[in-house]
Amino acid sequence: MALYCIGDVQGCDTSLQHLLDRMGFSPSRDTVYLLGDLVNRGPESAAVLRRCMQHAGALRCLLGNHDLHLLAVAQGVRQPSRRDTLDGILQARDREALLHWLRQQPLACEHVHAGERLLMLHAGALPAWSAADVLRLAGEVHAVLRSDDLPDFLHQMYGNRPDQWNEHLEGADRLRVVVNALTRLRFCSPQGVMDFESTESASQAPAGLLPWFDVPGRRTAGTLLAVGHWSTLGLLNRPDLLALDTGCVWGGKLSAVRFGATLAEREILQVECPQAQRPG
Repeated sequence: MALYCIGDVQGCDTSLQHLLDRMGFSPSRDTVYLLGDLVNRGPESAAVLRRCMQHAGALRCLLGNHDLHLLAVAQGVRQPSRRDTLDGILQARDREALLHWLRQQPLACEHVHAGERLLMLHAGALPAWSAADVLRLAGEVHAVLRSDDLPDFLHQMYGNRPDQWNEHLEGADRLRVVVNALTRLRFCSPQGVMDFESTESASQAPAGLLPWFDVPGRRTAGTLLAVGHWSTLGLLNRPDLLALDTGCVWGGKLSAVRFGATLAEREILQVECPQAQRPG
């Protein structure tokens, strides 16, 4: 039995198939976590969701910002953008089954491997949050996604404010901060004020800001985190952090990590991907 994490697929099902073949994936034997942004920008979003549904339990999925965008478009809350490639889902005969399945997926999850904790999320964790906080707050959002309150939540989900966590936040403000951190975060201040303007690499941090994972005193620093989302960051394989978005949809690579007997024992597996869209 093997444990894997895979970075952002973004509707590139053919590349996902190639990577699973390279991994020797067996749904009866292996556990694979996809770290969010399952859909959009690539040409085969519906196929990705159907594959994940078919192998539920072996292919385990997190939600990213593009997955939430799909739910918002499907609910009529947002208009599709010119670069969206969601029609294959929105016009599918099994549309409702695909969307219902997507709503059941978490924003963060934990896996215990050889007695060690692996925390997985799409984008980032604010410095003030412990691993337990991440799971608790992601659970608050997940409960709303599965509920009849979904349309109201999606109407209030968008926006960059508040840009800092406070445990006393309530309602839409509280959920918006959690969603923004878990699905959009790249840079923040040492005090945890989030920035959503820059999408550059970690080495090009705006003045006064840091990559969220380099903030001194980050409370999740003692737990291995696996994330996607940040294609300009590229592959990072640190003792405390795995970043696995390597720009598949932009013509980069689709990346996976296979864990060995411990979380420190890792093998990186990658496949080259055709360019589905151009950056910019």
